Amino acid sequence: MSVWCKYIVIAPVSLSIALLVTSCSENKASQCQRLIQVVNEGNSLIDQKKGQQVITTMQLSRDLEAVTASLEELNLADPKMKELQSRFIKVFKNLSQAIAKAARALGAAKTAEASASGREKIQKARTEIDTALTAAAKTAGKESDALVNELNKYCRQAE
Repeated sequence: MSVWCKYIVIAPVSLSIALLVTSCSENKASQCQRLIQVVNEGNSLIDQKKGQQVITTMQLSRDLEAVTASLEELNLADPKMKELQSRFIKVFKNLSQAIAKAARALGAAKTAEASASGREKIQKARTEIDTALTAAAKTAGKESDALVNELNKYCRQAE
């Protein structure tokens, strides 16, 4: 009889714990919302801070690093969301690095002297800026657009 009483107590307690754990866990829709919020923050930074100034460009690079860190800190349980998260991290990290490289080149160009070697320095900086930003922006833009579409499609299924 005492064994039976234990099961009567254990079963409801176990059920309560299971319900508590599942009710506290995050659903797919809320994970989508958190990921979308951080991605939108990064995209809005890029739109707002497109700059030709070294300070602005370096700040944009640092801001994108912060967005990357925010993305890394998201604790997503859904495997598809984790995969999208890691791909967005790669996009923002690559873009941040390219912008930092362009900012350094822009800084070098601004300090160039008015001489043949200065013009050469400016030309080299211009080439670095073009290759760093053009290639990175084109690649990041395409990848980001594809990821946003994939994320939206996946998250619509969660509703």
